[in-house]
Amino acid sequence: MTDAPDDKPGDQPDEKHDEKVAGKAEGTSGDKTDSNESARPAEERNLEKAKSETGTGSGVTQSAPDQSPENVPAPTGEVRSVGERHGMFGVQGSGDTSGYGGLVAAKVLPAPSQKPYGGWFDDVAGALEDRLEATELSAAIESVVVHRGEITFHVRREDLPFVAQMLRDDEALRFEFCSGVSGVHYPDDTGRELHAVYHLMSMTHNRLIRLEVSVPDSDPHVPSLVSIYPTLDWHERETYDMFGLIFDGHPALTRVLMPDDWPGHPQRKDYPLGGIPVEYKGGSIPPPDQRRSYN
Repeated sequence: MTDAPDDKPGDQPDEKHDEKVAGKAEGTSGDKTDSNESARPAEERNLEKAKSETGTGSGVTQSAPDQSPENVPAPTGEVRSVGERHGMFGVQGSGDTSGYGGLVAAKVLPAPSQKPYGGWFDDVAGALEDRLEATELSAAIESVVVHRGEITFHVRREDLPFVAQMLRDDEALRFEFCSGVSGVHYPDDTGRELHAVYHLMSMTHNRLIRLEVSVPDSDPHVPSLVSIYPTLDWHERETYDMFGLIFDGHPALTRVLMPDDWPGHPQRKDYPLGGIPVEYKGGSIPPPDQRRSYN
């Protein structure tokens, strides 16, 4: 008599059934993953994809300085210090009511640039230099500064009218329009405390440049350019009114904003933050120099 096998046909493991169960589980898991992925915001998926492709951790292939190099400040070592600013606004003579009286920051200006300046800057600088050398006034330009995508020519005070007229009339330059003159006050820039800044435009060549003249606080005289650029008439009056720069040769240099007998020039850094109380119904606000100091 032959012994029957121990395992019955029904006891054999169903390999096909196990494979179906495993495949179903895997398929279910994959479906869930796909559904979760599709449910994520498109911005989040795109950012992760960009991060994996660029390896930068931000998904940006070009850094901010590379995207806008004209907005990058001058590198360390390429600046000229003109003192320190204390507080948020550099207030002197009265309490700092901003709450930032403990801040101390260096006041710096970009240092002179070296050739080549780049692009059409070299064309303008070259034409200007050639004309000045022909008239033996090569020293009229003290320095050239290229900063944040703009070019500034620092001009000697006594040569300003000649340089301005040359910039206007020379066919290679043709800066026909001066949009205005602004004043700047750097109290710690010894011997150069007051600056007059002119913005010139060439409509012929579609170019913008800047002229800058520096004078000492003890001798705040600058030649007027009204005869060359008539639009500067009221601009020079306003700069005189606010900063105390005296434009020699101006046809009528009088105050344009403040009363004629007003003491001082309000936009200078050494001008006190005084004032008069502002009255309201049932109360008044004291002038800044009488308010609480946070220092």
